[in-house]
Amino acid sequence: MKKIDISLSPIVDERARIFRDNCFDAILKTHKLHGKRKGHWAFSITAKFRVMFAFIDSDTVLFEDVGDHSIYE
Repeated sequence: MKKIDISLSPIVDERARIFRDNCFDAILKTHKLHGKRKGHWAFSITAKFRVMFAFIDSDTVLFEDVGDHSIYE
């Protein structure tokens, strides 16, 4: 299991709130993934950390992983 610095918790909470309000808010830098992650998306928590997710339907997303760029491997 990956460990995320606990000091990121307030930032993660804030980004999740922004995501719920507007998953394409510019602060999140939401982007499509390509290659073997085609069909998945990611948004930024910090310059280093990302959340990878997939749209299940128009009202539902699945957060699949949180971490640095290694989550894309």
